[in-house]
Amino acid sequence: MNSKFSPLSVLREHFRFESFRGCQADVIDRVIRGEHAMVVMPTGAGKSLCYQIPALMFRPDQGDLTLVLSPLVALMQDQVDALVARGVDATLINSSLDRTTREARQAELSGGKYRLLYVTPERFRKPEFVEMIGRRNVRLLAVDEAHCVSQWGHDFRPDYSRIAEIRHILGNPTTIALTATATAECRQDIYRQLGIAPSDIRLFHEGIDRPNLHIDIEPVIDEDEKWQHLRDAMADQPGSTIVYFSLIKTLMRFSDLLTKSNVEHATYHGDLSRGQRRSMQNAFMRGDIATVLATPAFGMGIDKEDIRLIVHAETPGSIESYYQEIGRAGRDGKPSRCLWLYDQADLMTQMQFIQWANPDANFYHSLMYVLTEHADRCQAYGLDWINQHLQRVSPHDHRLETAIAMLDRHGVVAGPRPPECFDVISDLPDTLRDNDKLNEKTRRDQQRLYGMVELAKTPAEERQSFLNYYFIGNQG
Repeated sequence: MNSKFSPLSVLREHFRFESFRGCQADVIDRVIRGEHAMVVMPTGAGKSLCYQIPALMFRPDQGDLTLVLSPLVALMQDQVDALVARGVDATLINSSLDRTTREARQAELSGGKYRLLYVTPERFRKPEFVEMIGRRNVRLLAVDEAHCVSQWGHDFRPDYSRIAEIRHILGNPTTIALTATATAECRQDIYRQLGIAPSDIRLFHEGIDRPNLHIDIEPVIDEDEKWQHLRDAMADQPGSTIVYFSLIKTLMRFSDLLTKSNVEHATYHGDLSRGQRRSMQNAFMRGDIATVLATPAFGMGIDKEDIRLIVHAETPGSIESYYQEIGRAGRDGKPSRCLWLYDQADLMTQMQFIQWANPDANFYHSLMYVLTEHADRCQAYGLDWINQHLQRVSPHDHRLETAIAMLDRHGVVAGPRPPECFDVISDLPDTLRDNDKLNEKTRRDQQRLYGMVELAKTPAEERQSFLNYYFIGNQG
């Protein structure tokens, strides 16, 4: 630890703030002492400073490094760019780098360069990365968007459930988990997945109240009514706007309507290339584009102050997802509107998503049979052939994607993508054979969707109390 500097002096020198907010100072003091922390703060409340300040107080000359696990390439790029602009020695290693750049950066890290390193948890699949990181003293592990760790979290990522293994590889460093949305049950699962006893990790919960966000819920009966409400909401709307959709086909229909109405906008969805998505996001951040029609992946990590309107044109799958998305509005503290166009028919779409996200035991058995008995065809014809073989009813069913991810998570196949995912290296674990356990996950997902129905029924004056109870629960 560099005793010449205090957290406050580092804050003032590098981040140009005169004082800490809320519990930031207490969190920083705790992790500097080498004690674990779980931080739940509203979007825009300054979670990142809770690990960035300690990172700048450690000793790089002794190999000290703060490692940040982040779920999205775009998210970590934005954070690293902001840190570098402030003179902080930070970098990232991810799939966006070419091999030469990646190897050069790993060599720099091996030599002691950089105070902060951002990676996705998938990077620990790479032996050369694990070897390199072993040469540094990881003083602090920061798990950003920590709800991704939990199997009940609204954005579950299989590799995030390897955090305990990653912590072991790193020598079980001091760990700070950060999120804007985690229920009491989700928090308990995060502790378990981190491999940290609840008694050894302190919860800092700043609540979720964002007084400048005005939540409007408008019941509608069809797309025509949705279009009328959207058009009215966007009329003379200052600042930037994000309109969220669950389905790309619905997004494109509304894009056509906006184009016919001469409303300039951009679209962001999974059918676009990574380069197209990145280019569109950059244009939005610069202010070249004021309105974006997007699927839920858009916006994570975006720190844009003037988002004044967020519209959910289709119902999200959970209150966690909904609150994460509206949290992107009004980051400057100024009034912003969050409009949800609630059509009960949208619930059927989310029920289908839940089915796709939760294959039953029979599906796993069928997939294992195909992978083992028809290995040559799997290798030759790929996932499309497997999908057609398993899902004769609907080629749009996404259970195969989920099942492959879970087989990879449990070490049944050699990797998450072709051709490694066709290489079976272990038997199907009991957890994927047990329909009772699998059905429990389905039931919980359905309960979270029902939470959206309950929110829609809640009178406007009681919505914030409803959300506070949903997220905060007991302080476990």
